[in-house]
Amino acid sequence: MIIYQLFPRVYGATPTKRCGIFSDITDDEIDRIKSLSVSHIWLTGVIRHSGWRDTNPVVTKGEAGSPYAIVDYYDIDPDLADNEANRMEEFGKTVERIHSHGLKVIIDFVPNHLAREYKGDFTDENFYVLPNQKFVAPTENSSDYYEFPAKATGNDVFSPTPSLNDWYDTVKLNYTNRDTWHKMLKIMQFWCGKGIDGFRCDMAEMVPVDFWRWAIAELRKAFNITMIAEIYQPQLYQSFIEAGFDYLYDKVGLYNTLENIYRYGQRADTISDVWKNLNGLDDNMLRFMENHDEVRLASRFFMQKPENAFPFVALSALLNRGPFMIYNGQEYGEDAADSDNGKTSIFDYNYLKIKNLQIFDFYKKIMHFRESHPAIMRGAFYDLMWANPWYNNFDPQYIYAFLRYYGDDKLLIVINFNLNEGRNVTVAIPDDARQLIGGCESKYDLVLKPGDVKIIELGDFSAPYGRSK
Repeated sequence: MIIYQLFPRVYGATPTKRCGIFSDITDDEIDRIKSLSVSHIWLTGVIRHSGWRDTNPVVTKGEAGSPYAIVDYYDIDPDLADNEANRMEEFGKTVERIHSHGLKVIIDFVPNHLAREYKGDFTDENFYVLPNQKFVAPTENSSDYYEFPAKATGNDVFSPTPSLNDWYDTVKLNYTNRDTWHKMLKIMQFWCGKGIDGFRCDMAEMVPVDFWRWAIAELRKAFNITMIAEIYQPQLYQSFIEAGFDYLYDKVGLYNTLENIYRYGQRADTISDVWKNLNGLDDNMLRFMENHDEVRLASRFFMQKPENAFPFVALSALLNRGPFMIYNGQEYGEDAADSDNGKTSIFDYNYLKIKNLQIFDFYKKIMHFRESHPAIMRGAFYDLMWANPWYNNFDPQYIYAFLRYYGDDKLLIVINFNLNEGRNVTVAIPDDARQLIGGCESKYDLVLKPGDVKIIELGDFSAPYGRSK
C-alpha cells in the first residue's frame, strides 16, 4: 500500500475559491496521484463535522471546524458539494471515479468523540455526563453556549472547564454502555455500504480493544475492509493487531526517531532500535513523514526546504514492507509559510500554495522504485549497523545502511543524514548476510554526498559493485 491523504476542503481550494469540492478530484488529478504509485486515497474530513453552518462558534475550532468533531455521522459535509442537496450522491460518484482508476478509498472513522452539538440518535447514556455541573467553554463569549449537565471532553478531560489546548469542541463517547458499541458498528456498516474500502480510525487507542475485536469481526462478516489505527502507545500494538487491525501508525517509533535525528542530532544507528522494539510487527506499521497533525517538512519550523527531507522520506519508504503515506502537498514541497506553526490548518479554509515539479519528480521516482522492486514490496530486511562500527570507516552518527532482498532482487541501501557534509564510507557485508541474499561482495566503498541516498543493486555482477542508482 501507498496511501495518499487527500483533504478535499484544502486540496481543491485556490486563492479565489475558498473551499475545495468533490468535483476537484478529477480524472486527471486521480491519474496524477496514481503516478506516485499510490494504491489508496484517504479522503479526509468528508463526514459532516463542526463549522460555521452547523455549530456555535463558542464550541467550533476555526471557521471551517475540525473534521474530527463529527456533527452527523450519516451525512457528508455540505461544503464539499457542487449541489448541497446532492452531496451524498456526489461523494458516491467520487468513490466510483477513484475506483475506476484502480485505486481504493479510505475515510475517517472517529470512534472516541463527537461534536458537542452532534445531530443524531445518541443520548446522554452514550456519553460521560458530569452531574450538576455546567459546561464552560474556554473561548470568548462562552455564555453564548449552554450545556447542562456538562459532558466530558473528547481527550479524557472529565471537567466542565476544559482548556483551549483540549478538544473542547468534542464530547467523549462512553463504551461502558454496550449501546454505544452497536451504534458505532452501524455507522461503519453504513459507510461500507457506500463502497469505501477502509477506515483510518482516529485515536483508536482511546477506545477499548474489546470493542475493536468485536466490531471488526462483525464488519468483516459482510465486507472486505482495511483497518488502520491511529495509535501512540507501543504497549498496545500487539493487542490491536490481534483485534483485527491491519496497520498501525508508526509515529512514536520511526517518525519521532527521524525527527530527532534532524532536530537534535540523535544518532542514525538508533533507527535499529525502532524495528527491534516492534518485536516482529514491522510490516504492520504505517510509515509517513507528513500528515494533517504534523509540521510540514519544508516549513521554516522543520527542515526549511523540501530537499532536506529526501533522506528521511527515502528511509521511511524503503525500510519495510508496510504501507507508506503521502499528505497532499507534500509531493510538491508545501511549506505552510503563512501559518504560525508550520502546519496546514485543518480548522480553517486553506489552500496548497507550492507546486515544485522537481520535488514531485523525487516522490514519483522513490515511490515507483518502491513499487517496482520485489525486494522492497515483498522482501526481507537485514540491518547492517552492527557490522559497521566507528573504526571501520563508517559513521553511525549520520549513516544508516541496510539490505533488502527477494530472490534475485538484492539491494544495499545507504543513507547519509548529514545535510552539510559528504562521507567516504566502507560498508561491510557480514558472511551470514551474504549467505542469506545469495552472495555479494564483502565490502563496498562508497562516496556519499550530503543528504545522499545510495541504492546498489547487488544482483548485477558485471560492475565491480553492482549497479548504483
